[in-house]
Amino acid sequence: MEYVHILFVLLVGFIALFGMAKILGKTQITQITPFDFISAIVLGELVGNALYDENTSIWQMLYSVVIWTVLIFTTELITQKYKSTRKLLEGEPSIVIKKGKINFDVLKKNHLDLNQLQHLLRTKDIFSVRECEYAILETDGTVSVLKKPAFTVPTISDFNMPLPSVEIPITLIIDGEVVFDNLENMEWDLEKLKMEIKNAGASSVKDILIAEWKKGEGLYVQLY
Repeated sequence: MEYVHILFVLLVGFIALFGMAKILGKTQITQITPFDFISAIVLGELVGNALYDENTSIWQMLYSVVIWTVLIFTTELITQKYKSTRKLLEGEPSIVIKKGKINFDVLKKNHLDLNQLQHLLRTKDIFSVRECEYAILETDGTVSVLKKPAFTVPTISDFNMPLPSVEIPITLIIDGEVVFDNLENMEWDLEKLKMEIKNAGASSVKDILIAEWKKGEGLYVQLY
């Protein structure tokens, strides 16, 4: 019975937290602010208590998850409607490098040392502070940078070249299975797809790891 109870608690907790994530949206996943970090700890604790504490029932866990969801959702509504609350609840970006100079006071205020700053810069392909003109520490702990002109990559417009059109590749086959929604969006049928993959050198859909179509470039096929 104990194992059944653990299984049931995990299933209910999973469904509840999944539903909460759907309600609150993608920002809870992609932008981990200090408030979101606290939220993740609390939610984990709620499920953990229901799992290991015999005095905590599943209904108590669900009630706690619902209340916490309402609190977070209300907080999100407040920050969307009242701009003045965003600094308190979400924090604000900080300029840690300005005009090529490190702002040490801002680093101290954000409890960031030089080694950590160098690590963040390397994630943006900057291996020397001398390459950076501006660096902004975002509220989720990442850094956004602007390189000095001498270290920026030339663009097409720098060479006065004609701009190509931007096209999104469409995945038609993945793991040996046809993505029928994408096939329908392209107004292809299965026979058309089979003909295209045959022209690309594949004999069967099941033999294909991934196949994607891009306008102007045709079908790309990789076999297993």
